[in-house]
Amino acid sequence: MENAELMKAYEGRIVVKNSLSKDFQFRLRKHSVSFKMSAEYLKTLSDKRDKREDQRNGDACADPPGGEQQASTEAQLQIQASSNKQPPVKTIGPLTDADVIKLRPCEKKQVDFKDKLYLAPLTTCGNLPFRRVCKRFGADITCTAMVMCTDMLQGEDSEWDLLKRHESEDVFGVQVEGCFPDTMTQCAELINNYTEVDFVDINSGCPIESVYKKGGGSGLMIRTQNLEQIINGMNYVLDIPLTIKIRTGFHENNRIAHELIPEMKKWGISMVTLHGRSREHRLSTLADWDYINTCSQLARPVPLFGNGDILSYEDAMKARQTGVSGIVIGRGALIKPWIFTEIKESRHWDISSSERLDILKDFTNFGLEHWGSDTRGVEKTRNFLLEWLSFLYNYIPVGLLERVPQKINERLPYYLGRNYLESLMASQNVEDWVRISEMLLGPVPKNFSFKAKSYK
Repeated sequence: MENAELMKAYEGRIVVKNSLSKDFQFRLRKHSVSFKMSAEYLKTLSDKRDKREDQRNGDACADPPGGEQQASTEAQLQIQASSNKQPPVKTIGPLTDADVIKLRPCEKKQVDFKDKLYLAPLTTCGNLPFRRVCKRFGADITCTAMVMCTDMLQGEDSEWDLLKRHESEDVFGVQVEGCFPDTMTQCAELINNYTEVDFVDINSGCPIESVYKKGGGSGLMIRTQNLEQIINGMNYVLDIPLTIKIRTGFHENNRIAHELIPEMKKWGISMVTLHGRSREHRLSTLADWDYINTCSQLARPVPLFGNGDILSYEDAMKARQTGVSGIVIGRGALIKPWIFTEIKESRHWDISSSERLDILKDFTNFGLEHWGSDTRGVEKTRNFLLEWLSFLYNYIPVGLLERVPQKINERLPYYLGRNYLESLMASQNVEDWVRISEMLLGPVPKNFSFKAKSYK
């Protein structure tokens, strides 16, 4: 039987946006997609590089009398010649500013980042079903997991799946990772022209070795020339804000974020997210919120969001007192996604085990809706559920704490819950996580095994 009212309500609605069509994927793989604005920007880079090489080789000598005037005249002739070119397609109707004038930064679409709760881009666990769960609990800004720009340009399904946006995500961004101006600029133009997003975020904080060795992630922080060209290129092709996520530096004893932020302001960054640790320390130390505060003063009037060690509304209140424009929550949301509700309502929520199980039921329903309800879809949902459970067990119920609130860096004691389900959810054993998944998705296949990906 069909629910006629429900069918009518969803008729014509696009619940999930940014899907990759087979036709467009074919065009990407055949390199038949045009990147006109990227080509313009990359040509200016090439011209500057050629000019520097000429000067280095001694080809550029002192200007003869009237040389400056001659160069100026040649430039004017080039501009005039380009303006006299006929458009490739004849247009009908009034001429608008968009046809002849590129948007200035102040005319681009703006996003109000002030005092928002931002769900951090999370590798593996930051998928669409998990973001939907966090939106229900009050997350204001959501962002995709890290998208590899080269794979996206090649039309890889795995990368384009990350770009999918649910209708509930009202402020939504895409985080891209890359290390070269050409691919990053083309990726930004692709996102700008073919997807519906509110901002694009550059990943300059990823500590993963394979990403760093290629010069991406946190490696961009020490390759400032590349970073400047990437930011300028992406800003050139985007009609939406460009943001960036960075760390304090590469080594703990050599912090460079405070030196980079004033430069990035000049390059046109709309918002900076600062993770309060270095690449070297990853998650092994506490985030330095004093340093984040110092950087937030340097960033003004550009908003700076702080990130690190927020697991309760009290942590969030202390973070907001530092002067940051907003806070980014990563592991805290994985351990307790209801943290957004706690922060907005300024309270500790002693959530019951049955309420937590309902959250997991919502996730599995969203997962089956997103990845499919066939065998492949069920097992994909199960794997992502188990990845999430590898963080969820770290939560200690408020009613069992000797001291409130729980701290994110504290080693968990062994304890018994107030009922069987609460004890099961507190288990650190993979077998118990699998048992919870079987309660929601049925028995696992024969010879099933699971090993969690570690963030540590």
